[in-house]
Amino acid sequence: MKFKQLNPSFYILLICIVIVGCIQSGKANQTEKKFQKEKGFTIEGQILAAEENYKLLVNSARQANNIPRTLEDNAIKWINNGFDWTEGFFPGSLWYMYELTNNDKWKKEAIYFQELNFDDRFASSHDLGFVFQCSYGNSFRLTKAKQNKRALIDASNALIDRFSEAVGCIKSWDVDSGWQKQRDWQYPVIIDNMMNLELLFETSLLTGEDKYKNIAISHANMTLKNHFRENNSSYHVVDYDSISGKIRSKQTAQGYAHNSSWARGQAWGLYGFTVSYRYTKNPEYLTQAKKIADYILSNPTISKENIPYWDYNAPNIPNEPKDVSAAAIVASALIELSQYSDKKYLDKAKDIIETLSTDTYFVESGTNGNFLLKHSVGSIPHGAEIDVPLNYADYYYLESLVRLRKL
Repeated sequence: MKFKQLNPSFYILLICIVIVGCIQSGKANQTEKKFQKEKGFTIEGQILAAEENYKLLVNSARQANNIPRTLEDNAIKWINNGFDWTEGFFPGSLWYMYELTNNDKWKKEAIYFQELNFDDRFASSHDLGFVFQCSYGNSFRLTKAKQNKRALIDASNALIDRFSEAVGCIKSWDVDSGWQKQRDWQYPVIIDNMMNLELLFETSLLTGEDKYKNIAISHANMTLKNHFRENNSSYHVVDYDSISGKIRSKQTAQGYAHNSSWARGQAWGLYGFTVSYRYTKNPEYLTQAKKIADYILSNPTISKENIPYWDYNAPNIPNEPKDVSAAAIVASALIELSQYSDKKYLDKAKDIIETLSTDTYFVESGTNGNFLLKHSVGSIPHGAEIDVPLNYADYYYLESLVRLRKL
């Protein structure tokens, strides 16, 4: 059978029709995702919204050649010159954007901004886990680049230099400078330090050396023993005698009172013991994580509204600032905890994330510095970063989206 030879212009027209159809289909898909977001929470809708914000935030950060931390006087506040405990969260968020979109643009930006901090791997700070696990740790997980491995090992070596055999913990703050000098402390250990253990566990896996995980386990064990009250809320600071290792005092630095429950501190504990269980399968860590989760979720403020006030015992609730950063950390931790335990934790995590995704807490593109989440609190006792966006709130929110989508 012979077929009539068609005019070449026919094929050109046909190709154009197909291309236009694909473009219109893509636009329709985007419109549908945005429509779903307007109707209610969808992961894909939140990814689109996050992209809109972060494209603008990255442009600002490129111009400043710096990492955004928060807002101050309605302008972006960049990280301090020198080491800043929050400097790993923004590149970490960009790695999560890359993981959520598979767009190499975010990978390129993540590498650019994390390299600004590469030399800080030798800093003397208990926060090296925050900085390097969130940035280079995610980078290594997604790319296996050798430079990332070097950064993680160097940072781990600097971190374990702060470990004391007598105390059994990694020292948090140095007490001979800054506001810490005003406190009667010798060897303060804060609940936040549980978040730095993931770096040590990972480095043991990378190197095959047990010294890193052994220090992490010792620190977790001492925190489990000494930081928690009978109701499973946590003290913020436990100060030890640097020689004998005995407890000198139990206090707060960022909470309302020494015996109150600072909301972000409870979140750090929940997340840290969930991570510690992931690496060790020690049932005591899982039990403690569940106890902390149940303490948090039984609190009337978070059980009804999903977002805690900055301290569960703050005196003027409901006229106290809420802390979205604490909610985002809790949500991410609950998603992981649900994989080892009860589905109720996943259900609550979804509730929190949906609340964070509403207009009340999620920033409209082009406003609020183009961060993602509003209404976080840094430290009320220090009068710092009150009712503002914070880069670590964004980080744990995006991590929650990653974890939810993987499920």
